[in-house]
Amino acid sequence: MKNIAVIGAGTMGNGIAHTFAQFNYNVQLIDISQNSLDNGIATISRNLDRMVLKEKISESDKNKTLENITTYTSIKEGTKYAGLVIEAATENLDLKLQIFKELDSVCPDDTILASNTSSISITQIAAATQRPDKVIGMHFMNPVPIMKLVEIIRGYSTSKEVTDFTIKLSKKINKTPVEVNDYPGFVANRILMPMINESIETLYNGVAGVQEIDTVMKLGMAHPMGPLQLADFIGLDVCLSILEVMYDGFKNPKYAPCPLLVNMVRAGKYGIKSGEGFYDYSESKKALKIAKQFA
Repeated sequence: MKNIAVIGAGTMGNGIAHTFAQFNYNVQLIDISQNSLDNGIATISRNLDRMVLKEKISESDKNKTLENITTYTSIKEGTKYAGLVIEAATENLDLKLQIFKELDSVCPDDTILASNTSSISITQIAAATQRPDKVIGMHFMNPVPIMKLVEIIRGYSTSKEVTDFTIKLSKKINKTPVEVNDYPGFVANRILMPMINESIETLYNGVAGVQEIDTVMKLGMAHPMGPLQLADFIGLDVCLSILEVMYDGFKNPKYAPCPLLVNMVRAGKYGIKSGEGFYDYSESKKALKIAKQFA
C-alpha cells in the first residue's frame, strides 16, 4: 500500500499528510476548498523548514516530502487508487456520515476507510457504509508530525485483519499505536476532557484565575501545558463538541459542558484559531496574556 488519501486539509489533515509523505507514501490530500489546500501545503512547507533548521531532515528530504503530496478538490478523483483513506474533517457526525457514504461508493472495494475522529463512534460511522469490516479509527494527536501516539479504534464490525494492518502501518510511520475500544471519547479524551472541563468550572466558580489554574497544573502536576492553555490549543469548539458527544453517549452529568465554555464558543472565542480564548493571541500564538477577567 503506497497511496494514502487524506480528507481535510486543516490542522490534523495536513499533519497526517505531512507524516505519511515524509515516510515516502504517495499522499492525496483532498479538500473541497482550494484555499484550504493551499494553506495546508503552506503549513506543511513551513513545518518542514523548521525541521531543516533543526537539522532533523535535509533540504532534499523536504523537497521529496512535498513532491509526495498531490492535492484534489474531488473525493472521487483523489481516492481512485487509495489503499487507505483517512478522514480528518470537522468533528461533526452528519458531515462524517456523508463523507463515508461517498467514500464507500467511489473507493475500490478493498480500500480501508479510517476516521481521525476524537470522540465519535466508529461503529456508527461504519454503519453508513457497505464495508463496516474495513472501517477503523486512527486518532492522531496534534501536532501530528511530532506526537507519537495514535489511538486505534476498532468498531463493532472492524475485522482483525484491518486492525492488525492499521497497527503495523502506524509503526511504519514511527508512531506508537494503542488499540482501544469504541466508546465515546475513547481513552485520550475520556480522561482529558473532564479535566479541561473541571478546570473551566474552577475558573467559572471564581476559585482561581486563568494563569493561577494553569500554573498549579504545570508546576504541581508536571503538565507541560496548563489545561486552559491546552483547551485554547485544541480549540474550545472542539472541546465542546467532544464533551457533547460524551454527554450524549453516557448520559452522565460529569460530562456536561461548563456554561462558560458554551458561552465562549457561542461568542466565537475558540482559542488560538480565532485569536482569543482564555488567552489573547492577537499579537502572538503564544499564551502571553489573559484574554479578559473571567471571575
